[in-house]
Amino acid sequence: MTSLDLGRLIDEGATAELTNWLHSAGTREITEELSRLDAASTAFAFRLLARDRALEVFEELEPIDQQQVLDGLRDDRVVHLIEEMTPDDRARLLDEMPAKVANRLLHQLSYNERRLTTILLGYPEESAGRLMTPEYVSLRDTMTVAEAMAKIRREALDAETIYALPVLDGQRRLIGITGLRSLVVADPEQHISDLMTTEVVSVGTDIDREEAATLVRDAGLIVLPVVDSEQRLVGVITVDDAMSVLEAEVTEDFALSGASSPINQSYLTVSALKLARARALWLLVLIGAAALTVNVLQYFEGTLNQVVTLALFVPLLIGTGGNSGAQAATAVIRAMAVGEVRFSDLPRIVWREARVGLMLGIMLAAAVFIPVSIVWDADLALVVSATLVTICTWATLIGSGLPLVARRLGVDPAVVSAPFITTLVDATGLIFYFVYATVILGL
Repeated sequence: MTSLDLGRLIDEGATAELTNWLHSAGTREITEELSRLDAASTAFAFRLLARDRALEVFEELEPIDQQQVLDGLRDDRVVHLIEEMTPDDRARLLDEMPAKVANRLLHQLSYNERRLTTILLGYPEESAGRLMTPEYVSLRDTMTVAEAMAKIRREALDAETIYALPVLDGQRRLIGITGLRSLVVADPEQHISDLMTTEVVSVGTDIDREEAATLVRDAGLIVLPVVDSEQRLVGVITVDDAMSVLEAEVTEDFALSGASSPINQSYLTVSALKLARARALWLLVLIGAAALTVNVLQYFEGTLNQVVTLALFVPLLIGTGGNSGAQAATAVIRAMAVGEVRFSDLPRIVWREARVGLMLGIMLAAAVFIPVSIVWDADLALVVSATLVTICTWATLIGSGLPLVARRLGVDPAVVSAPFITTLVDATGLIFYFVYATVILGL
């Protein structure tokens, strides 16, 4: 069944057929289809799910879709869903809600669930502490394997994962980690201290969550322990939560690199007005930046009047410069995202990209010189060729350096990527063009 059929069944009130599909479909399939529906249809379909299945589907939804579901449910079912969620997922959902609604729901939770959620909400936004789950199984280094397995059986249902198990000392300080597989195959009388590895990777509660998620990915971890200032374990970040963070960051960077605000929900469920609002501000900013190009053209208006042919090559030059800058910026931002480069590499990167831009400019200049010479004249061809060499070198230099500088200043590199670099290179490239024209053509 397609989402169009699902929407039709809801519109027609075909409850029996819709219930049958919801019963037979997989959790992921239901989640994907619900995220494509409007708020009213999503809530209607969700109410037909069995209680246990509803929780599975609800936890898979994005926070914005979860809010749509909650808006269409009775208070008792809302409280049940919130109560049964894991603390970290619950904290992320409450973060997205209006403060009054979040506080009301928080006070309706049981004491233990409210306590765990409040702990997470007490950490800074975008931090590892806010991302971690406080529900985990930890072991003591003095335990035997038999004792450890007994503890795992008692606590496993309340833990988010049991495949990687932090090991603590008597003061709850993190001293190692072991895996469930090691315990299963070990002698029951063997001690955990003999099975654990002390080369454990951990992070503090205040570290940025994207940095923590990147560490999970790069180190190939199942869980990443989170510790306080005294190295006491306070929670763990699971690999699925880490991957969700990285996906969200990629989505945000992709939107910003295209001069648009992130919409944080399924494209098909977003209204045209919201899409327009997400793009309008950035377009206004770019219009302001583009005024630089207009001012440059106005300043060299006399030069254009003397040699009108110069205007023919303006789109070619600014387009080439913008594309060169965007290519360099994309390569550097990607390298930054995967941890290949850092701010200290700035001189090396700029020097490398400047040479790349110079080579590109020379190749493009050689390609256009002969055609322009034949159709117009050699002097004009020299102007265009010299500008191509300069603008390509300049654009790659700006495109490679600006993202690193932006990160250093605490600005998202994606914000200063393609659109802004293109606009900046447009204005400065025209200055190079008209200066060359003035000197070479004797204007």
